[in-house]
Amino acid sequence: MNGESLVLVGLAGILSSATPLLFAAIGETLAERAGVINLSLNGTILLSAMGSFGVAVKTGSLALGFLAGAVIGAFMALIVAFGSITLRQSQVAVGFVLAMVGRDLSYFLGAPLMGRPGPTVPSWPVPALGDIPVLGPLLFRHDLPTYAGFLLVAGAWFWLYRTRPGLILQGVGERPAAAHARGANVNRLRYLYTIFGGALVGLAGPIYSLSIKAGWMGTISGLDGLGWIALAITIFGGWNPWRAALGAWFFALLQWLGLVLQPHLPGVPMQVLQVAPFPLMILALLLVNAGNAEWVQRALAALSEPRRRAAARLLRSLRAAPPASLGEHFESR
Repeated sequence: MNGESLVLVGLAGILSSATPLLFAAIGETLAERAGVINLSLNGTILLSAMGSFGVAVKTGSLALGFLAGAVIGAFMALIVAFGSITLRQSQVAVGFVLAMVGRDLSYFLGAPLMGRPGPTVPSWPVPALGDIPVLGPLLFRHDLPTYAGFLLVAGAWFWLYRTRPGLILQGVGERPAAAHARGANVNRLRYLYTIFGGALVGLAGPIYSLSIKAGWMGTISGLDGLGWIALAITIFGGWNPWRAALGAWFFALLQWLGLVLQPHLPGVPMQVLQVAPFPLMILALLLVNAGNAEWVQRALAALSEPRRRAAARLLRSLRAAPPASLGEHFESR
């Protein structure tokens, strides 16, 4: 295999391995666009990965495994919605507790599944399209979840910005009182999008345990912490599906670079390169709103005019503001 083929295989692997984070980030984007913060993502992904693998092993059905993951994610999100919308409790507190509970439950209930073989999602190259030079191996030789991820990003963007229900959703998260005055049932929509978003987060679990990291290995599965990365990607993405997808692909790229660089950096411990994508992603997240900081403005002022303008444009392109009513309760009068 020549160098060009290796690069294409690597890039295709990045697109594929980013799919679970993409599903989780898009799901959280929809929930937060409605004004609800669901911090249970980490526990949801672990619990759905374990539960979907268990269902697939028991039934021999991949479809039922994925359905189980979506149901687990929707149920976790329902608890967040009920606790915050109906009981009017802190969304952050409810979600954080659920993240811990989901993680511990996945390890406890998944103990009998440790190391067991199970069904895995097969690759599904698209006929004819898979043979196109460059684009074929890059985009059309994946499995169905990866193709679904591409469609999800485009569909979520179109729904948010090109349909009336999507504009109503944005209104619910930005100005719920105005949306209510125009006939929108704010709390019902918040329930709907939180649960649907949770189902998408739940699908991230089986994409891991039935495809990318097939099987269940408990605490050494390597999934703990990815839910928090999905939350960071949601913020990095500015609550925009395409930017969230770029964030997921960027994180997968950092992980791939860690594997590629390892043979060339024998003096660097392997654990350092494995962990490096996490702080680098956090650094990228900090850059989203760094342009508002006073010290950044002083640093920009010290640059020459062309460089200052270029840096300012970059910071403006990264800047993002959350929905104005994110995390706030709404009560119709």
